[in-house]
Amino acid sequence: MKCLSVNVGSSSLKFRLFEMPGEKVLLSGHIEKIGHKDSFWTTRIKGQKHPGARYLKNHAAAAEVVKEELLKFKAVESLDEIKGVGHRVLHGGEKYFDSVLITDEVIDDIKELTKLGPLHHPGNLAGIEAMKAALPNAPMVAVFDTAFHQTMPKENYMYPVPYEWYEKYGVRKYGFHGSSHKFITQRMMKLLGKRKVNLIVCHIGSGSSITAIKDSKSYDTTMGLTPLDGLMMGTRSGSIDPSIVDYMCRETGKPVGEINNALNMESGSFGVCGENDSRDIEALAEKGDEKAKLAIRMYNDRVAKYIVDYYIELGGKVDAIVFTAGAGENGISFREDVMKKLAPLGIKINKSMNAKVASFKDIHEGKISSKNSSVDVYVVPTNEESIIIGDTYRICNEYYKNKK
Repeated sequence: MKCLSVNVGSSSLKFRLFEMPGEKVLLSGHIEKIGHKDSFWTTRIKGQKHPGARYLKNHAAAAEVVKEELLKFKAVESLDEIKGVGHRVLHGGEKYFDSVLITDEVIDDIKELTKLGPLHHPGNLAGIEAMKAALPNAPMVAVFDTAFHQTMPKENYMYPVPYEWYEKYGVRKYGFHGSSHKFITQRMMKLLGKRKVNLIVCHIGSGSSITAIKDSKSYDTTMGLTPLDGLMMGTRSGSIDPSIVDYMCRETGKPVGEINNALNMESGSFGVCGENDSRDIEALAEKGDEKAKLAIRMYNDRVAKYIVDYYIELGGKVDAIVFTAGAGENGISFREDVMKKLAPLGIKINKSMNAKVASFKDIHEGKISSKNSSVDVYVVPTNEESIIIGDTYRICNEYYKNKK
């Protein structure tokens, strides 16, 4: 069965065609600057990159590019060979504990949940509608970023605010990066040879979140009602005193929306030192830039604090701490610094092994803690696409069985 995964942003569309169930990648591509005059894309097949460019007015135009590329490079002879399309969708609210076949009801729910995902859902919906029009015979599957975290106990997802805010408006912690945390949990179950694992998974990239995994299920996580909560990130503030919003509105005369946008797009590491990529920040720090050094200290301190919080929350029964995603997989000095801060817990680093594990090294996955460390620490590359396409294949299989 050939299945397509689609990950849509406000002005981008990533796609990947798989041969299932083996997850063999037949073709992949990334379309950028949708809606801009300088739209362009790159398609990859058999190790080769093929660039393209033309004005793409909207996501429907981008979906046409996907069709063209699939046929041009003969990834399929006919579009009818594609038996399912999986879409990453930001928010499933409390309703969706798992990925689902997209129906009119599901689309209505995603529209309703746009109030909780205003930055992401318009793109998600545009991608679904565009791919439905482009591939009308293929069932569509929604893979919700929040679904994995729906196992959190109520004491961990509730906020200490008026209870009616939860009852009437759905104000609670939902959590995100669910596909990544789910993939890492499944991978660690295999690596450790255990059916149930307790983990602290650190997804550290431009967007960052840490999740406490108890008995292989999400138990607590740093992101909240939206992805703005929790850790300081590339451009997001993370958790701050909520009174700052009201204060800045009064001081600047700006509306709440503008302040919220600044907290999402102009804060975090970028707000402190003017850069949001960890590699650029490290380069600045090496040149002596004090703001870059400050951003690194702030960031690393917050990561360490959440790890300690979750270590206590799991009662000290932690099978492993796992670093994943961009900086988690590649930030050698970042990992070393964080682990030094965790020394009071008896966590000790193997400096030699830590320096050998990264996506740009020969070793991509491995244990970076010393033999006498109280908790094993691993670096494991994430693969959200594996979860998206795996769920798509599973649900589409059920769909075709029910059609017979």
